[in-house]
Order: sequence, then C-alpha cells, then structure tokens
Amino acid sequence: MQMSFAASSFSSVVKPSVGPRGNRFVSAIVGGVAGLTAAALSSIPRSRPTGCAEKDPPAPPHAPFWFKPKLHGYDIPSVRRGYEVYRQVCATCHAMESSCFRHMTNTVYPERRVKEIAASFDVMDGPNDSGEMFERPGGPLDAFPSPYPNEAAARYANNGSVPPDLSLIAAARHGGVDYLFALLTGYREPPAGIKLRSGLYYNTYFPGGAISMPPPLENGQIEYEDGTPATKTQMAKDVCQFLCWAQDPMHDERKLMGLKVYTVMWIMAISTGLWYRLMWMTLRSRRIDFGKTVL
Repeated sequence: MQMSFAASSFSSVVKPSVGPRGNRFVSAIVGGVAGLTAAALSSIPRSRPTGCAEKDPPAPPHAPFWFKPKLHGYDIPSVRRGYEVYRQVCATCHAMESSCFRHMTNTVYPERRVKEIAASFDVMDGPNDSGEMFERPGGPLDAFPSPYPNEAAARYANNGSVPPDLSLIAAARHGGVDYLFALLTGYREPPAGIKLRSGLYYNTYFPGGAISMPPPLENGQIEYEDGTPATKTQMAKDVCQFLCWAQDPMHDERKLMGLKVYTVMWIMAISTGLWYRLMWMTLRSRRIDFGKTVL
C-alpha cells in the first residue's frame, strides 16, 4: 500500500498537466513564430518580372487597324493594295511559300483576276514524259513564287542573311501587326556614339537596333491601281494589312460564324428563361392550405 501510494504521488508530480491556459500559451507561441516567419519571407526582395514595355527594343505603338475590334473584318481594298506592295517591293527578297493564289479568289480579287495574276508568273513544274523539268504559266493552285531557288542562293544574295518567309510573319513576331508597321516606318539615323558596319541600318524597333534589310519603302515608290497616293506610311499600312490577311485568310468568316453562334445562344437563353418562368410560375406561387377533415 505504501509503495503504490508513493508511486502514484511521484507520477502525479512528474506528469505535467496542460490546462486551458497552457493551450493558449502554446497557441500564442506558434502564432508568433508563424507571424515572424511570414514577415521575414515578405521582406525578402523579389525580382519583378520585366514588362514588354521595358524590354529592348521599345514596344511598338498601337496602330488602329480596322480588323482589330471583335466585330470588324479586314479592309479588303487595303489588302488588295498591300498585295501590290508585296508583289512590286517585298517579293524581290521575301517568299511566301504557305500562301497560294487561290486564297485570294473571291476575297481579295475576282476569280478571273486571280487567274490573270497567277498566269503572269512562270512556275517550274515536272518532270514531263521525258523526265525533264519545264516552265509553265502559273495557276490559282500554285504558291506565290520564291525569288530564290534555294536558301544558299538567298544567303549569297543578301550578304549572308536569309530573308524570312512572310507567310506567317504577322503571327510569328511579338507585337504582330503593330511590330511590322513600326519596323517598316522605324528607320532612323543611328544615335550619337553608335557606329554600324557596312550593310547594316539602324531601326528603332528591331532587336539590337542594327538590321541588314535596307529601308524598303519610299514615297511614290509604286503606283496603286485605284489611284491611292503611295506614301510610305500608306504602303506600310497596306502591306501589313495584307500580311495579316495572308496568315489568317479565314478571319472574317470565323468572326461571322462566331456572331451567328452568339446570336443563337442569346435567343436560346431568352427563350429558355421565358419558358422556365411560364411553366414554373404557377407552381412556385401557389398556396397549399391544410385543414381538419370533418367527419
């Protein structure tokens, strides 16, 4: 009996008892440590991601092209003039291997005019029955002709630089059509202290500032078929419009289909709401009374 009493007394002294005050004390310590940890982590300097406007080169300005709003389409007369700029200026160096003459049928030009334009180019075809390659007039199914037979010839003719293909250039460049317009109109004299080697030109919006392509556009460089004055900015705007059309010829049809779908969805939503209210109005507004049964 004495040994059991001593053991029980010893265990009661050694075993700590945690009451409500102890729990609050432990919670306060844990909360304080968590708060100090959060404050220390928040005080660590973090690198802020660099925005597009802070990169080199400067961000191109926003150009108010007609097709940018959601309910607007391509300016087809501008696309037509842009093709004239490409054919007379850009096509001397740049190819558009992913674009065909048939893409312009009944969108940019009538079918008869497209056949005339395609027939004005000679296309290498073959082999014939003798196993030889031959030239023939182009057709609507042919791609836009390339100015060089291969990449090596293009590199040799341009001081080692290969002119990029323009089929998807409007979608491949960061900034899209705004970047293209700023690039075509952004040629300047190099700032003081910057010297460019022979064959390079200074452009504000090109990465690094030094570009091997000479200024492609000059006032009065071509004559538009519709008589529009061929200023440098007008030609830049038209060829950018054409390049955007070339990378997405179905732009207008897709927006038109989306408009039809949204119209049907709104009609269905309104009809469903009216039907729901008509069918459930009597059930939701009725009153049910329970009375005692008279025997």
